Amino acid sequence: MELNNEMTAQKSLQLISETLNNSRRSILSNGAKYFILWGSLLVIFSLAIYFLWHTSGNPRWNLLWFVMPAVGFPISFCLRKKDVHVPESFVGNMISHAWKIYCVFAVSISVIAVLLVPMFLSFAIVLILGMTMCFTGALLKSWIIIIGGFILGVGGAAATMLIMSDAELLLFTVGGLLLVAIGLIEKHQNK
Repeated sequence: MELNNEMTAQKSLQLISETLNNSRRSILSNGAKYFILWGSLLVIFSLAIYFLWHTSGNPRWNLLWFVMPAVGFPISFCLRKKDVHVPESFVGNMISHAWKIYCVFAVSISVIAVLLVPMFLSFAIVLILGMTMCFTGALLKSWIIIIGGFILGVGGAAATMLIMSDAELLLFTVGGLLLVAIGLIEKHQNK
């Protein structure tokens, strides 16, 4: 009788492990298109803002960053309809919360920087973006996301301190290309 219980417990653990791995693969597969979307928007907006700022000499073009979520969220909503259904899980919820927190922080510190206290905004945004990517990668056990987040966060933060001009916007272009590359890799790996 004990042998049957052990086998049942062993099979139960195996089933749980398989379910978690399938859920992780589905989340990675679904998430790939969001990395591609937001990376593409980051490339488009950073190049547009850089060009407008560089040619006019007016940094107020940075206000266009507030348009990016207005464009991205409706597209994300439409893409979500095509997602493979993944049962609600702790990992999925943590990732969703992490990105919501990132958005709240990014918008909040941007508004504060524009209205109240000027600050070195690029440094802060790129750092919390990299941290959120690393956290996402850790939850999904995806080294490509962890490494990409580290490169973007730490490398981008260091680079913003070295550049300190309108050219730092091009770091966000590189970051966007990195997001697109990660999305394409994850999409290919998790077909």
